[in-house]
Amino acid sequence: MADTQKKQIPLRLSAKLYGEIAAWAEDDFRSVNGQIEYLLSECVRQRKKDGKYVSEELDKPLDIDIK
Repeated sequence: MADTQKKQIPLRLSAKLYGEIAAWAEDDFRSVNGQIEYLLSECVRQRKKDGKYVSEELDKPLDIDIK
């Protein structure tokens, strides 16, 4: 029998990053939590698909200021 309960984890985000995710979530008609879960699921799906993360440059600083 599969574990269907969702796990709760604490997550600390800067106010600016939270605002960006909240705006994106609103555009996609999702809650902030739902948007974060969606984005993480897409990253995992992409990694399983081709063995790579979404970007080859994932660890490089972003061009936007989200700190």
